[in-house]
Amino acid sequence: MREHWDTRYTQEAFSYGIHANDFFSQSLAKLKIGKILLPGEGEGRNAVYAASHGWEVDAFDFSEKGRNKALGLAEEHKLFFNEYSISDYSDYKPRDNHYDVVGLIYAHAVPEIRSLLHYKMINALKTGGVIILQGFSKLQLGKDSGGPKQLDMLYSVDEMSKDFAGLSIELLEQKEVELSEGIYHQGAASVINMIAKKL
Repeated sequence: MREHWDTRYTQEAFSYGIHANDFFSQSLAKLKIGKILLPGEGEGRNAVYAASHGWEVDAFDFSEKGRNKALGLAEEHKLFFNEYSISDYSDYKPRDNHYDVVGLIYAHAVPEIRSLLHYKMINALKTGGVIILQGFSKLQLGKDSGGPKQLDMLYSVDEMSKDFAGLSIELLEQKEVELSEGIYHQGAASVINMIAKKL
């Protein structure tokens, strides 16, 4: 899997573009600026957006090629991240009660790893902190606009309700959208959007 992502991120073009995910940027703009964690951040488009708006950004990805492109993109914009580490979802150990926001943007994994990641991200939030999540729904299977090709790696409203049951879920919806994000997210897609707050 690491080889797959390293190969993808070795391309000169940015796989998902250089502009932040729309749902992420629109949701983040409504929140008070603070500390944000971005798991599986890849080439850094969302991290650069957050840093450009004054957020203190921590990010991680298990692709060193993705990290290098993210750091290069930040440098082009004369920005920096507080931290961008190399780690997978299972091994990453975030600081507990530290972040104002966690952005889970297409952070897909098999169910047992996904549940562990979500548990760790809840613990990483301060009281009052917010999860911003967008991922492909199970109805995405068979579409050519992006996402995992395994049904169990795709999201459902019920699964997100269970994973984040301890939070106050302010928005949780399945939605049809038109993606235009770089090379690999193009066309009609089915996504899950969620905003949830730690009380």
